[in-house]
Amino acid sequence: MDAQGHLYFANYMVYADEILGAYMEQLGLGAMNPHTALCLIFTVDIRCEYFSEIAGNGEVNVCVGYSRLGNSSADTVFELYNNASGELLAKGGLTQVFVDPESRKSTPIPPFFKAGILRQQPELGDN
Repeated sequence: MDAQGHLYFANYMVYADEILGAYMEQLGLGAMNPHTALCLIFTVDIRCEYFSEIAGNGEVNVCVGYSRLGNSSADTVFELYNNASGELLAKGGLTQVFVDPESRKSTPIPPFFKAGILRQQPELGDN
């Protein structure tokens, strides 16, 4: 909670990032340990629109997914809702670039991970 009595604005992004990381782990991309990860993921763009506040002790429901899959980058989307009322609090997204851990240059999205995303979100195969 911030000094104004509601959820601090930057926490919306933290919540979205944490849930996105869990979604990525569920799809099989163990990128959280940079020493063993097949690739690193750099966030190169973040955007968020705020619609409503929530009290610091309120519960938030976070929905995440992908909106675009490129060769070495992907766009994600998120929405945060007031768990009690269902009201949309904020929405936004971020752009990820998949990076080779050694060269630190962009690398193709791992095929198994891309396939996992497409199993969960088949509509992205039409892009």
